[in-house]
Amino acid sequence: MKVLMINGSPHAKGNTYIALREVAKALEENGIQSEIISIGAKAVQGCIACHSCAATGRCAFGDALYNKVRAAAESADALIVGSPVYYAGPNGSLCALLDRLFYSASGCLQYKPAAAVAVCRRGGASATFDRLNKYFTITNMPVVSSQYWNSVHGRTPGEAEQDAEGLQTMRTLGRNMAWMLKNLRGGGQPLPEAEQHIMTNFIR
Repeated sequence: MKVLMINGSPHAKGNTYIALREVAKALEENGIQSEIISIGAKAVQGCIACHSCAATGRCAFGDALYNKVRAAAESADALIVGSPVYYAGPNGSLCALLDRLFYSASGCLQYKPAAAVAVCRRGGASATFDRLNKYFTITNMPVVSSQYWNSVHGRTPGEAEQDAEGLQTMRTLGRNMAWMLKNLRGGGQPLPEAEQHIMTNFIR
């Protein structure tokens, strides 16, 4: 079993990476593989609501980052998304990618356990955490919890190493994710029966 972790920071080895790396250690100790993909510092195209993915199942832009993350998400058994906090919210480039990924590829994400991680200097973590979790809760993805909200504190590169409670929260998240995956794999329960999708538009 394998967990895809998306590092939503432009800094590949910064504090968000430190948080995700701690989750990865706990996963590996419990026999679960992981992969961390960094979104990098280049501009990320946002969704333009062209709806072509409804016909093709893929985003019309098809850039390298989207293709890489999508392929990894298809083969992964679970997803963890980490983001630094920018003005009490996730990195805009990360949200641009996630908007396109979840809109065009929700079929390959359904019922895979997921979790969000927020990394901040001081505040804004819970708003970031809430925003990221909404991607999962609109896609039938069980949200994996930890012993506290999944946040780590640190501003300058490496400061997250000093947040002992935050890192412990990450390790607990990793263990809980492993527990969830093993129970889902061994439980043998069928997926819940889905109703036909209903959309109610209030402007007619």
